[in-house]
Amino acid sequence: MKKIILISLTFLLLFSCGDDIQFNNPAFQGDRENELWRAKVFYAEIEANGFLTIVGTNNIETVELKVPTVAEGTYIFGDVDAMEAVYTDAFNTRYSTNNRPDESVSVYPELGEIVIEEIDLVNATFTGTYRFLAFDSSGLNSIGYANGIFYKVPLEFGEFPADPITCEDVQADALVARLAYEATFDPSLDFIDSVALAEACNNYVAALNTQRNYCGDVEGTIQDIIDGLGDCQITCAQAQANTAEAEAQFSSASLGTYIALCEQYRTYLLEDISVCGPGDGSIQLILDDLNCDDDDGDGIANVFEDFNGDGDLTNDDIDGDGIANYLDDDDDGDGILTMDEAFDANGDPIDTDGDGDVDFLDSDDDGDGLLSNFETGDSDGDGTPDYLDNDDDDDGILTINENADPNGDGNPADAVDTDGDGIPDYLDV
Repeated sequence: MKKIILISLTFLLLFSCGDDIQFNNPAFQGDRENELWRAKVFYAEIEANGFLTIVGTNNIETVELKVPTVAEGTYIFGDVDAMEAVYTDAFNTRYSTNNRPDESVSVYPELGEIVIEEIDLVNATFTGTYRFLAFDSSGLNSIGYANGIFYKVPLEFGEFPADPITCEDVQADALVARLAYEATFDPSLDFIDSVALAEACNNYVAALNTQRNYCGDVEGTIQDIIDGLGDCQITCAQAQANTAEAEAQFSSASLGTYIALCEQYRTYLLEDISVCGPGDGSIQLILDDLNCDDDDGDGIANVFEDFNGDGDLTNDDIDGDGIANYLDDDDDGDGILTMDEAFDANGDPIDTDGDGDVDFLDSDDDGDGLLSNFETGDSDGDGTPDYLDNDDDDDGILTINENADPNGDGNPADAVDTDGDGIPDYLDV
């Protein structure tokens, strides 16, 4: 049977039972194991990070009381690492409230406290009370202090911070971090960005850990929140919701949005598998069938370049140049790259002349009888290039009505020049 060591700490409760001790001079003392212990030397130190340590020593034993901020208040020892009481004996054995008792030791109560009652900024001194139970590294041996008092202990090292961090400060920071985290999966969002969620979650965890350090967490509430956040990764349910939304958007894709929505769908399918696992393999089958390719990089997905609809991309060649459309970056051979033809705000192709052929498949985009590859520049300077302008000289007479191509081959080389000034009528105002 386990050996149970029961340590009675009734003396730790004597704060409310004994008479108040009045001090006229600076002091640091306490009841150590029911015997009065006094420090001969005592001082306070403020580190560069703002942490405060109050030290008392009789040149043989030392007591250190550490808190994470220079602020009046109550700080609980044995709760978080940033709040610690340390006793070092004559043999240099270190007892700390951050060392937990061994399982064979039954202790009540375990937690101690330091109460900083007054910080005198003018005289740079600290006054308050303390009590604690500290264990050595084995967790089997302990030292207890009760009725601890420090009175006007002077600051010897460091400086008072201009704006010390307080528990209220870090609580506010944690709230901001929580709201930022929750915003990453707000119901109004189409998708949950797993990278943004992980970053915001990790920031929230860091803020919560800082809150624990400065405020303590006796009830374990903050730690429960941290544990609940897990590894800060998107959940399977969230990943599946992303997939469903991506599928819905992809199912309504137009020619102009197809590639982007297809790639988006692929991304969330892969994320689904990564987060939730392969399942029955149905997601992988969808991925295998998904075709987002655009081999000629013209902005038109391969699946839209099978114009005869026979499933064979190799036998579609709109301009008859011997290059299949899905490999041809100028599908109509008009000298205007397909990606540079007219498209609307959604990326869908425009039919400028309304002849039923969208511009990237129309060799005469403006329907003026001249092939687009012969219409370079902007002759009338109206901001519309000639190949999209059905009145190239802006004289009110359509190009098609100015004998721009009498032989009808689409080449304006035989265009009529009525006044013989060297400028064909369709360009002569």
